[in-house]
Amino acid sequence: MQLLEITIKQLHGNLTGLKHLHLTSLERLYRRRVLPAEIVSYDLARSMVTISAEIGRQVAVLVSRTGAIEYVIVGDEKSIYIPELKDFPLGGKRLRGLRLVHTHLKGGPVNDDDLNDLSLLRLDLLAVISAADRVDAAISLSFAALDSNRSALHPYIIHPARPLEQYELDILDYIKTLESDLERSAAVSRSTFSAEERAILISVSTAAGAETQDSIEELKELSRTAGIVVLETFSQRPRQFSPKYLMGEGKMREVVIKALQLNATMLVFDQELTPTQARSISNLTELKVIDRSQLILDIFARRANSLDGKVQVELAQLKYLLPRLTGHGVEMSRLMGGIGGRGPGETKLELDRRRIRDRISKLERQLADLSDNRYQRRQKRVRSGIPIISIVGYTNAGKSTLLNSLTQSEVFTENLLFATLDTSTRRLRFPREREVIITDANFTKAAVDFSITTKKIQDAILPLDEEIKKALPQSFVL
Repeated sequence: MQLLEITIKQLHGNLTGLKHLHLTSLERLYRRRVLPAEIVSYDLARSMVTISAEIGRQVAVLVSRTGAIEYVIVGDEKSIYIPELKDFPLGGKRLRGLRLVHTHLKGGPVNDDDLNDLSLLRLDLLAVISAADRVDAAISLSFAALDSNRSALHPYIIHPARPLEQYELDILDYIKTLESDLERSAAVSRSTFSAEERAILISVSTAAGAETQDSIEELKELSRTAGIVVLETFSQRPRQFSPKYLMGEGKMREVVIKALQLNATMLVFDQELTPTQARSISNLTELKVIDRSQLILDIFARRANSLDGKVQVELAQLKYLLPRLTGHGVEMSRLMGGIGGRGPGETKLELDRRRIRDRISKLERQLADLSDNRYQRRQKRVRSGIPIISIVGYTNAGKSTLLNSLTQSEVFTENLLFATLDTSTRRLRFPREREVIITDANFTKAAVDFSITTKKIQDAILPLDEEIKKALPQSFVL
């Protein structure tokens, strides 16, 4: 006997206070089908309008390209909230493969909230049905669009409201053509830039305009060092920082939409994001979201060559990552609830945190051993009586270039921030058989100790420059 497997799809959104009759009517929407080439069937549109008018709330459905109803959503009188679309990830696609159809209780065209959903979620299309008149409901359409030369992405095209039967448009064919154009536009954008990552830089600061601009310019240099192409910069001076997005939600949506238009692959914040802010922004868009600290850590990871430098960078990365680990509730659990799953257990998130703490402890012990070895070598040089000179300065100030010029060595140099991280020591011989040891003092550990912000590293190093100048003979000031 063959068993028939039935998948019951759940309703989403504002279901509080709905009668059993209305819940049943909403669940029945899942049984309806839409032809792949049509916007929405007349029967489905009429059912949605009827239910929406009876419950006094907006009703929405998300339809796949095969015509199946994948999500049924209930909103409030003015808006709907679309759940996380786990079953339809974007991946490398330009469009998600879902069309959104929902009702407006008091009529009216597509509004700003609708257009935000269309752009941020990268839906195939958005259709709004007026529920003000059950007899002759009008429908408005909106699509993503390209300009006339099919190279630059505009936010959307909006068709005015008219009766459903007046639309003579093969939606499936239109969507496939649009997706092909979008992919071709993205390919042109990728071929224009040789770098793998294309970013929009964002600064949210209450500092003076000149200071903010200096910080953004430095962030541009950091991005160049990391091999990132900067497409555009945004800055905002809020009265107070948003605990959710750092900047205002409206401005954040504007930035994300602009990033999609420019085919950006990531957002880089000049300020350090809290774990909550990083999660909220990531939930708003599927673009990569990093802050200045992560960018500098990535540069360090590329540039550190010595064992000492690699240990310090990995330690800093793990300490930065630990408070930002997130899980997904029971989905991350190694032992699920129910029969056979009761008793002691440990979630994957807890395991990951414990492993990171263990790794941090191991790296700290290793770093202490390396520090002891450095101390012994330093004491040996002191006992030899040879003068030691350290070249100290801000990143990309020319320390390694000066060392190469003085000692005829070949320490790596490049016009990039943090091009060299590892400390280099060379011996310089003067006339009359006099020798000194010159050290290119790069500050990998200073970057870790001073919250990995270049401004704080600079503030820490500049006073040190003055102290060294006072302590050394005039002929040794570099």
